[in-house]
Amino acid sequence: MLLSALAYSHALMNQTIQPGDTVIDATVGNGHDTHLLARLVEDTGKVIGFDIQKQAIDTTKRRLIEAGLDQRVQLHPIGHENIVDILPPAETVSLVVYNLGYLPKGDKSIVTTPGSTLSSVKQALSRLKKNGLVLLMVYYGHQGGEEEKNVILDYVESLPQKNYSVLHYNFLNQKNSPPFLIAIEKK
Repeated sequence: MLLSALAYSHALMNQTIQPGDTVIDATVGNGHDTHLLARLVEDTGKVIGFDIQKQAIDTTKRRLIEAGLDQRVQLHPIGHENIVDILPPAETVSLVVYNLGYLPKGDKSIVTTPGSTLSSVKQALSRLKKNGLVLLMVYYGHQGGEEEKNVILDYVESLPQKNYSVLHYNFLNQKNSPPFLIAIEKK
């Protein structure tokens, strides 16, 4: 049976992350991915999370405290284009995950943007370990979403094959701008 793009991204997280890893949730949103990442890195690992919305940070913090996982996570109320400002210079990560678009059940006028997302992805790739993954769940059915989708697709299609493998996982016969997954593996 085919997995949804979101389910496939979670399967890739489960396959990639090892206890003790450092990983990034570039858009913590309501904290579902942050929770999964914190569980997978176990007590010896670390999750670094970013979100510009206080509501997202607060919701995620509550979710993590309730699960007893908050000690594994550093939450930053700033945009994901600040990865290199937060991550120590010599530190690398095994996985970076994005959910592009807007905060579910939040203010739909606050969205990820092409410029900050592209900057963030470039920073993520510069800090990614060999065999590490950058996962982008692309939700684009909102104003500005089509532009962000195109900027990201143009960029990842230009990545050198000798350095990266890029997967575009989507369903071709679904209506209403179905989300899709881009997975970038560093060789």
